Amino acid sequence: MEAIVFNVTTAALMVMMVNCGLGVVGRDTLRGRPLPWAAIGLTAVAVCGVALQLVWPGAMDALDADPAKSGWWREFTSVFMQNGGFFGGLWNLVTLAAVSALAQWYWGGPLTLGFFLAGIVLPVRIDTLLGFGDGPGTDPRNFAGSSGATYFLGATLALALLTRTRLPKETALALGVPALGLAVWLAQDNGHGLVSVYGFALAAAVWALRSRLPRRAPGRTAA
Repeated sequence: MEAIVFNVTTAALMVMMVNCGLGVVGRDTLRGRPLPWAAIGLTAVAVCGVALQLVWPGAMDALDADPAKSGWWREFTSVFMQNGGFFGGLWNLVTLAAVSALAQWYWGGPLTLGFFLAGIVLPVRIDTLLGFGDGPGTDPRNFAGSSGATYFLGATLALALLTRTRLPKETALALGVPALGLAVWLAQDNGHGLVSVYGFALAAAVWALRSRLPRRAPGRTAA
C-alpha cells in the first residue's frame, strides 16, 4: 500500500507539472509549434541509454552513479540509465519527452538544457549545503534514472505559469507543485518532491533575472 501511495503521489506531481506547461504555452498552440529539438535530443539520448542497457549487461555497473564507484562521468551518464523496470523506464522516457518539449517552447532550447543540467548537478550539492546529507535524500534515481532531472525541469513550468496567469485555478495549480513536492518529501521521503522544490526555486531566480533584462519575456504565443 505504501508503494502504491508513493507512486500515485509521484505521478500526480508530474501531471500537475505537465498541466502547468500546457497552461503556459497554450494548449491550442501545440500543433503549430516548431519541433523542440533540444527535447528531442534529450529524449533520444535517454532512448539510446535504454538500448545500451539491453545490449550490454554491464552498462548499469559502468555508468550508474553509485558513490562507491569511481568515475566523474557517472553523475551524467547515470541520468540516461533506467532501473525502474519496463513501466518505470517507459514513464521516465515519456515524461522526459513531454516536459522537455513544453519547457523548450516556453524557456527556449538553451535554457531548457541548462535547467536539465542543473537538475543533474545541483540537488546533491544543495543537500550538502543544507545539511540533508545524512537525512532523506533528494536523489530519486537510486543511482540511475532520468526522473530526478525531469521533475526538476518540470517544476520550472509551474513557476512559469505562476508568473503568467491571474486565474485563481492556474495560480493554485502552479503553487501546488512546490507545495505537494514539499509535502511528499516530508511525508514519504520522496526525493521527487524536493528536487521539484529546487527546480521551482531556481526558475524563480532565473525569471527574476530575466525580468530585469531589456528584452521581451516569453509568453503563451512564443514559438
